[in-house]
Amino acid sequence: MDLLLWRHADAEDGDDAPVDDLKRKLTPRGERQASRIALWLHRQMPDGLRILVSPAVRAQRTAAKLERPFTTVESIGPQAHAKDLLAATGWPDARRTVLLVGHQPALGELASLLLTGREGPLTIRKGSVWWLRHRPSEAAKDGDARAQTFVVCVQSAETM
Repeated sequence: MDLLLWRHADAEDGDDAPVDDLKRKLTPRGERQASRIALWLHRQMPDGLRILVSPAVRAQRTAAKLERPFTTVESIGPQAHAKDLLAATGWPDARRTVLLVGHQPALGELASLLLTGREGPLTIRKGSVWWLRHRPSEAAKDGDARAQTFVVCVQSAETM
């Protein structure tokens, strides 16, 4: 299974303004970041991609740049934990590739969990995508339960 973790692009600061966290919008910089990554994703996306998006406006606007249908999932909002994201994606047994558009720290904790076996303080930058792949190891084919999870790609809008 492939899992793409896309952190929402740069958004309004929620500390200074009386803005509900779920209503924070993308900044002009965030709009550009989301557009760049969406263009890159269009060239990379496999057929049948399932897109799951946080209900927060900043995540919704980030995902909207793909111009593809997506599903809003309440449980992967800003207060989510890595295990909430795992449950939503169906990792590692889903038959389709999943793109999850969400927030820190849960995205970083999920990446850490999948790559190291433990949740840790891994940072995924705003607007960036981490592409992870899970596959049985050669040993698993011989009855060993081990599997491999590895990073296929990390793409940042800032380096495009």
